[in-house]
Amino acid sequence: MPFTIDSARGIFPGTLAADAVPATIARFIQLSDEDQLALIWFAYTEMGTTITIAAPGAANMVLAERTMAEIKAMSFAEQTKVMCDLANRADTPICRAYASWSVNIKLGFWYQLGQWMEQGTVAPIPESYKLSANAAAVLQAIRGLEPGQQITVLRNAVVDMGYDTAKMGTYTRVSEPIAIPVAAATRTSVSIEGVTNETVLSYINNMNANDFDAVIDLFAADGALQPPFQRPIVGRDNVFRYLREDCQNLKLMPERGVVEPTDDGFNQIKVTGKVQTPWFGAGVGMNMAWRFLLNPDGKIFFVAIDLLASPKELLNFAR
Repeated sequence: MPFTIDSARGIFPGTLAADAVPATIARFIQLSDEDQLALIWFAYTEMGTTITIAAPGAANMVLAERTMAEIKAMSFAEQTKVMCDLANRADTPICRAYASWSVNIKLGFWYQLGQWMEQGTVAPIPESYKLSANAAAVLQAIRGLEPGQQITVLRNAVVDMGYDTAKMGTYTRVSEPIAIPVAAATRTSVSIEGVTNETVLSYINNMNANDFDAVIDLFAADGALQPPFQRPIVGRDNVFRYLREDCQNLKLMPERGVVEPTDDGFNQIKVTGKVQTPWFGAGVGMNMAWRFLLNPDGKIFFVAIDLLASPKELLNFAR
């Protein structure tokens, strides 16, 4: 075989991903727990003037209801400690529960905490609180990012909190109900300038329809998917789990692409466009690239999803 997963990651090497995102997240992680919490609060408050965060679905909040009620009943000092424990990834029952939640439940949890902080139900950041010099620098770095990149930084900041699942042994993953695929009669089909490959078009169309059974059928048995700024997820079962937990109700809007045949019947295809998430709706379209490597049978051996460095990258197909 001419490709391994590692070598496949290098296709279309000229693609410029938004490396400022993992760099900013790394700086955020180094902050104290108090500064992490204050920075999240300040950033969300500031972003709220230009980006509307959608309310979480009722199903998400039901799954976190017991923990939310427990926190709501605490004193301000106890609530603050819980949030600091989450930032510190402490070994507590709430941190363990949080770690078991899917991404959308975690986002719903912080959305609800933010609402309660504004209402005075949960301990707010003191008005006199001042960010440290390091935290202020990270906040300034976030301000300098494009909206889609800001979203990614803040999303990853809260998603990675809670106890380390690698230390938990066996646990039950808690996820919201799987969205029902859009009925075939009401689905819409995309067109991509420069790309007519049926596998790629089917991937985009089925993702937009929440039809993850059809999406996973497009993958080779040993295929892999690489989310932005993560290691590849290898194997159909693992990719399927990721799609159902992290990719529901996305809107993929590809614009153009290029196809390049390679060795032994493989094809590499790069597509650029935008993605809207249910959390920020039509207000923010993240600039994305999809780098596909299809095997000789037309199955997806590898696809990398990249958050692009700038809008200009939407037009960049240089290898």
